[in-house]
Amino acid sequence: MGDFILNPPFLSGLNIVQTLQNLYLSVGQQFYDAFIEKNRYKYIVTGLGNTLLITLFAVMIGIVLGTLVALIRVSHNNDKKKFRILNAICSVYLTVIRGTPVVVQLLITYYIIYQSADKLVAAVIAFGINSGAYVAEVIRSGIQSVDKGQIEAGRSLGLNQRTTMIKIVFPQALKNVAPAIFNEFISLLKETSVAGYIGVQDLTKGGDVIRSITYDAYMPLLTVAGVYLVIVMILTRFLTLLERRLSASDIR
Repeated sequence: MGDFILNPPFLSGLNIVQTLQNLYLSVGQQFYDAFIEKNRYKYIVTGLGNTLLITLFAVMIGIVLGTLVALIRVSHNNDKKKFRILNAICSVYLTVIRGTPVVVQLLITYYIIYQSADKLVAAVIAFGINSGAYVAEVIRSGIQSVDKGQIEAGRSLGLNQRTTMIKIVFPQALKNVAPAIFNEFISLLKETSVAGYIGVQDLTKGGDVIRSITYDAYMPLLTVAGVYLVIVMILTRFLTLLERRLSASDIR
């Protein structure tokens, strides 16, 4: 009874309400300091734009480069006399790129190879070359997954090896590996978070700049993580739809 008089239930309820109000005011102040004051949200907007720009162009470079490497390696496997030097170069390229961290490749690209290049350009080239090594193996496996009867059918129709590869084999291979290439796009988006190592203001760097100004790590960094998460969820949804459409076309 004495405890009830000293600590009535309505006082506990008031304490909870007061705590929630303080939490709301604290979060609101952190949000204001991180994004509203002096338009600091522009760091996030600019960083997001640079991240998407780097990812888009790097994927384009990766697809083109990976396709060339895959075709060279497949052609060499079919005929050991063809593309010996190019195949050796491709083998070294794949070994080096797949065997070293992407952040080291980025630093080498900017500070050693392209010293006078624009930071965004250097980032696009570094991530594009890195992506090309993985795309090459994906496309090569896709080409090898096509039934050899397709090649024999093309040759029986009088098509040479190059025409058969371009018009018959490669379209089927591309269809088989399209989800894997799209998944590479998603992975590359997250890998670009290290672009800040060469001073590129990507999404992660934008959040870190706000953190260094406000001395508050929670709001900007959690926001950056949330933005990445939302983008990846949207892209994953598109990937799921793509896989369903490809599966439906296979059934037909």
